[in-house]
Amino acid sequence: MWNFLKDNWRNGIEILILAIAIYQVYRAFRATRGAQILVGLGIVGVVLTLVSSVANFTVISWLVTRAAPLLALALVVIFQPELRDALARLGSRNFLTYYSKRRSAFIECLADAVILLSKKRIGALFAIERGINLKKYLETGVVLDARFTSELAHTVFHPKTPLHDGGMILADDRVAGAACVFPVSQREMQDRSIGLRHRAAMGLADETDAVVVVVSEETGAVSICTQGRFERGLTEKQFRDSLARLLLTGQTSNETETVEKMDGKAPFAAGGGSDLVPD
Repeated sequence: MWNFLKDNWRNGIEILILAIAIYQVYRAFRATRGAQILVGLGIVGVVLTLVSSVANFTVISWLVTRAAPLLALALVVIFQPELRDALARLGSRNFLTYYSKRRSAFIECLADAVILLSKKRIGALFAIERGINLKKYLETGVVLDARFTSELAHTVFHPKTPLHDGGMILADDRVAGAACVFPVSQREMQDRSIGLRHRAAMGLADETDAVVVVVSEETGAVSICTQGRFERGLTEKQFRDSLARLLLTGQTSNETETVEKMDGKAPFAAGGGSDLVPD
């Protein structure tokens, strides 16, 4: 085994680099107009190559070989807008801060949408994906794959729409899906006014590292659940600060920070009787 690793470690690194490059290309082009064309051409090319190799079709093999340069040129033409934007960002001095700026813009848009829903007393449930994939919960709802906007969030969670009953999953700063079903927390509740939407938020936060945002339909109160913590009754400034801290730096609340409680008690208590959120 040691000799095998010693002789082939370069191949492993090369495969890893290629896999990362292919995945980044997929992420960059999956939502573009030419994505389906790229997938179709790739499937056709793979099928023709396999058929010509297995059946030893000389003519088809010759055509595939000669068509490769033309295909590369066609891809450049198809993805010209995306390639131009990528090269512009690469040559910019602000390339290293591009992701941070894009993330900040998404956070501001999400915060504006939540505040608007809160003022209109429209109940909402958002789950922002981080390290742990939320695909299994996405499969319980309706896949959207759309750019997140305040108007879209308001439309989805309006009580008269078919998708309002459930959670919205946000991944890569986009709306992955809506009307998704989240696991309901089975923890003992000290406050009986906590509704099913908040239980679902706490249940998802217990099982994943997602940042879950809840807007109460009854009071308009805004809450954040993440990694066993439940911040409730946040003001607009507190909510924006907490959201930026969690999504930009990945930090949770400081142990000395006071988490909003109701009636002087933490909303959730563990089975042993101790408060889930420390004083």
